[in-house]
Amino acid sequence: MACAAVLVPGLLRSSSGTICSPAASLKLTSSALRHLTLTSIMKSKRKTDHLERTASVVRQEVVSAAKVCGAVNESPSVKRLRLFVADKDFSFKAGQWVDFFIPGVSVVGGFSICSSPRMLEEERMIELAVKYTNHPPALWIHNQCTLDSEVAVRVGGEFFFDPQPADAPRNLVLIAGGVGINPLLSILRHAADLHREWADKGGGYEMGTIKLFYSAQNTSELLFKKNILDLVNEFPEKIACRLHVTKQTTQISAELKPYITEGRITEKEISDHVSKETLFYICGPPPMTDFFSKQLENSHVPPEHICFEKWW
Repeated sequence: MACAAVLVPGLLRSSSGTICSPAASLKLTSSALRHLTLTSIMKSKRKTDHLERTASVVRQEVVSAAKVCGAVNESPSVKRLRLFVADKDFSFKAGQWVDFFIPGVSVVGGFSICSSPRMLEEERMIELAVKYTNHPPALWIHNQCTLDSEVAVRVGGEFFFDPQPADAPRNLVLIAGGVGINPLLSILRHAADLHREWADKGGGYEMGTIKLFYSAQNTSELLFKKNILDLVNEFPEKIACRLHVTKQTTQISAELKPYITEGRITEKEISDHVSKETLFYICGPPPMTDFFSKQLENSHVPPEHICFEKWW
């Protein structure tokens, strides 16, 4: 397993749910992919661009065509996309992101994958969740993207959880702020897949426990609530979550109430989970990420057990 501190962009917002047939052929040819990639790289020159911020981060060489097969409003400000990627050379580790190339849009997007590697292996699908901003790739996703739209994607990132069967069991503490949940949901889903494999086959990697701390302004902006609670209920002795809201103004539903804490994630909540068997993954706004990584460092957690990624 490996992880590192890297900087990545924020993610995106809205639309209605739709599904397409994966069998539909992708029209982007190899030469078109090369042209799209090179053109986008040459034109994407702003200092705040994803490509510049992540220039030193490891990327795969493969650029793959992808087709939009689904779009749904995950919250009032976030749209979730499902992409079909036929290319068998395309793969990723839980927690990584993609460079997102859009025909006709010169700026390259950078969005964390929120689905598990198992979904790609079994269905050739990946999911992204993108927050609405005025950044051109986000605007395209929210205002122009349609079912069967074609894009190109390339995997990158050094923030991931990829244990091997012979590795020692580890507990995970996942700390998310806002759309920083995206790579952590991928890691949570991957951990659940590893639990299932261990339970069904008695083999693979033996996962420890997973605790998710996730903060947003209100319950409508807590993304993937159903997905998270489904996993908590499927693995009640292995997976737990505490959902924080900082500006809640409406009544909290009975279903969510047992998991909700009003106010920010606290130092004590995190320090209670410090142990030599625990890895900490943090993703959110830079001040939050800096605060908890520094706190863990002060609690004598080894640097190699603190993995963080910032979104902007």
